[in-house]
Amino acid sequence: MRRRDPSQNIRTVQAGPRSDWKTIRTLLPYLWPPGQPGLRLRVVIAMLFLAAAKGITVVVPLIYKHAVDALTATPGTALVAVPVAVLLGYGLARTLAGTFGELRDIAFAKVGQRAIRAVGLQVFRHLHGLALRFHLDRQTGGVSRAIERGTKGIEFLLNFMLFNILPTFLEIGLVTVVLWTLYDARFALVTFGTIAVYIAYTLTVTEWRTQFRRTMNETDSEASTKAIDSLLNFETVKYFGNEEHEASRYDKALSRYEQAAVKSKVTLSLLNIGQGAIIAVGLTAVMIMAGQGVVDGSMTVGDFVLVNTYLVQLYLPLNFLGFVYREIKQSLTDMEAMFRLMAANAEITDTPGAVPLRVDGGEVRFETVGFGYNPDRVILTDVSFTVPAGHRVAIVGSSGAGKSTISRLLFRFYDVTAGAVSIDGQDIRAVTQTSLRAAIGIVPQDTVLFNDSIRYNIAYGRPGATQDDIEHAARLARIHDFVVTLPEGYDTRVGERGLKLSGGEKQRVAIARTILKQPAILLFDEATSALDTHTEKEIQASLREVSRNRTTLIIAHRLSTVVDCDEIIVLDAGRIIERGRHAELMEADGRYAEMWKKQQEAAALQQRLETELEGAAE
Repeated sequence: MRRRDPSQNIRTVQAGPRSDWKTIRTLLPYLWPPGQPGLRLRVVIAMLFLAAAKGITVVVPLIYKHAVDALTATPGTALVAVPVAVLLGYGLARTLAGTFGELRDIAFAKVGQRAIRAVGLQVFRHLHGLALRFHLDRQTGGVSRAIERGTKGIEFLLNFMLFNILPTFLEIGLVTVVLWTLYDARFALVTFGTIAVYIAYTLTVTEWRTQFRRTMNETDSEASTKAIDSLLNFETVKYFGNEEHEASRYDKALSRYEQAAVKSKVTLSLLNIGQGAIIAVGLTAVMIMAGQGVVDGSMTVGDFVLVNTYLVQLYLPLNFLGFVYREIKQSLTDMEAMFRLMAANAEITDTPGAVPLRVDGGEVRFETVGFGYNPDRVILTDVSFTVPAGHRVAIVGSSGAGKSTISRLLFRFYDVTAGAVSIDGQDIRAVTQTSLRAAIGIVPQDTVLFNDSIRYNIAYGRPGATQDDIEHAARLARIHDFVVTLPEGYDTRVGERGLKLSGGEKQRVAIARTILKQPAILLFDEATSALDTHTEKEIQASLREVSRNRTTLIIAHRLSTVVDCDEIIVLDAGRIIERGRHAELMEADGRYAEMWKKQQEAAALQQRLETELEGAAE
C-alpha cells in the first residue's frame, strides 16, 4: 500500500487559485437543484420577471420621447389630450418595471437561500468526513473564516450577478438595437464601443487588483487564527505572562493586512478615475451627435431626450457594474477557499459496498498491525492481540509507546499500513464508519466538552435520551451529586471546551456520556488520570460495573487501575514486549514489574508528604 504524505490534505486546501469559471460551475447545480421541481420553477419564473422588467425599462424612454415630442409640437391643447395619456402610460411602465423586479426577487429568494444552506451544510459535513490528520493540521480560525466569507460570497454572487450584470447586458443589447433601428449605426456603435472599452478596462484593472484582495484574505485568516488560538489558550498565556508576545504576533498579522488593504484602496481609486473618464468621453460624443441631429432637423427634441435618457439609464447601472464586478471577483476569491475545503481528500472513506458492522459479543483483534503517521515515523510494529468478547484487556507502557494510536486505529481515524483490525471477525475497513463508531464508546484522556449545558454534554452520548437516563448515567459516573448543587443544575453551561469545570469534573461528564451511549465495546484512554485517588477508586468501581459483560480495552499509565484485567499488554516503542495477568507479569520481573515498583514508590512518597503536611497544619 502506498503511504500518503501527511501534509497532502493541507496542501490541497492551500493550493493555487481555481479559475473563476470552475468556481461558478461548482455553484451552478445548487441553482438548478435536481429532484426539486418547485425550486426549478422558481428559477424560471424569476427569469421571466427579469426579462419583463428589462423589456419595460427599455420601453420607458420611448414613451417619454413621445410625450416630449407632443409637448413641443402642439403646446397648450396637447397637454390635456395626448401627453396626459402618454405620461400615465409612462408612470404605469415605470411602476411595472419596479414591480417585476421585486417579484423577481420574491421568486428567487428561496432558491438563493436554499443554495447557501446546501453549500454550507455540505462543507460542514465534508469537514466532519475528513480524516483526523486534516483536523490535527488545520487552523480553526482560518477554516471558519473561509466558510463564513464563502457563504457570504455566494449570496452576493447570486444577488448581483444574476440580477445586475446579466440584466445590464440584456439592457445594453436592447438599447443598441433600438438606437440602430431608430437612428443610424453611429449611435449604436459609439454606445456599444464606450461600454466595451469600459468593461475591458474594468476587467483588466480588477484582475490586477485581485492579488491584493487574496493577500488581504490570507492575512485576515492568519490574524483570526492567531487571535482565536491565543484566546483558546488564555490560561497558558497568563501562566507565562506572554500577553505582549501574543499582542505582537497579532499585530504583525494585522500589519500585513493593513499593507494589502492600503494597496487595494489606492488601486480602487485608480480604477474609479479611469471608469469615470471613459463614461464622460462616450456620453459627450453621443450627445454631440444628437445635438447636431436636432440642429439639422434629422432628429427631434424628443429624440435628443431619448438618447440622453438611454445613456443615463445605461451608465447608472454600468457605473455600479464596476463595483459589482469587483465585489463578484472578491466573492469568487472568497468562495475559492471554501470550495477548496470541499475538494480536500477525505483519506478515510467507506469502501464501495461497505456494510454495517454486525456486533456479536464484540471481540476485538489486532493482527500483525503496523502503522506510521508518515513513512519516517513508524509508531506500531507487528502488534497482535485479541480482546475476547466480554473481557477486559489493558495496554500499558511509557509515554510515546503507541498506546493512544491503538485507540485511533480502532475508531478508524487512520487506516493501518500493515496487518488488520477486526471486530467479531469483520475487518473494520470493510464496514461503514458510522456503524463502527456506534459500537464503540470512549472516555478519552483529554476531555473536551461543548460550550453548552451539562445536560447537553451528557446527552451527547445518546441524543434524545430522557432526563432519567441522563441522571442515571451521571450517578454511575459520580457527577450527579455535584450537578444538583449548582444553581442551574443540569442547565449549567460548562464554558468554552469545558473550562468552567475542573479536570476531574470534565472527565466524569465524559464518563457519563459514554455510559449513556451503551456501546458494545468500551475504550478507556487514561479515563481516570485527572481524578484524585478517592474519586478514582469510586469511578473505577462504576466503570467495572458498566463494563461487566462488555468488551473493554483500557489504555493506562497508572498501573493500579488495571491489576484486575484479564490480560495486560506492555508496549515499548510500538512493539509488544510483555503480556499476561498482573501476577504473571510481576513474577516475570520485567518491564511491567519495574514500572509497578516505581509507581508504588512514587505513591508512597506522595502519601508520606501529604501526611507530613497535614501534621504541620495541625
